[in-house]
Amino acid sequence: MATVYQEFSPGEAEFDSANIPQILSIKGTNYPVPGLAFDADGDEEAYFNFMASEYGSGNLTLELEWYADTATSGVVRWGGSIAAITPNTDSQDIETDALDTENTADDTHLGTVGQRVHKASVTISNLDSLAADDRVTLRIRREGSHGNDTMAGDAILTRARVSYSDS
Repeated sequence: MATVYQEFSPGEAEFDSANIPQILSIKGTNYPVPGLAFDADGDEEAYFNFMASEYGSGNLTLELEWYADTATSGVVRWGGSIAAITPNTDSQDIETDALDTENTADDTHLGTVGQRVHKASVTISNLDSLAADDRVTLRIRREGSHGNDTMAGDAILTRARVSYSDS
């Protein structure tokens, strides 16, 4: 039994016609920092596509590396959801396929430094009949309008990773 990892960078994101996080390339002191800036005042989302190579069974774990643009306290509510299509088997229209119910997790800013890197983890248990080698669309969303999301300013996503079991 092994764990399979799928990694995503901000530059791989795709977007719907609304609720789009700002695409950033911050000029750091020593190197550039790419990111997606998810606003605190609404629900913004980004999409990533992957093939569920060697998927065996069980939930997906979505790990999100993020930092606050300016805040040093508060909670960010992250959501993750997927849509899965099995090529040559499913008759679902890819242009109208729906995402399964979103799973969420709240991550608390650890304080003192605004631009400190945090890692949030969302367990995706609503799997849309996921099977090995499915075409999967992953939606990552900040639920800035949710009452649990109390951090002011942008939460900047720098990396995302999905993991799952191959058995």
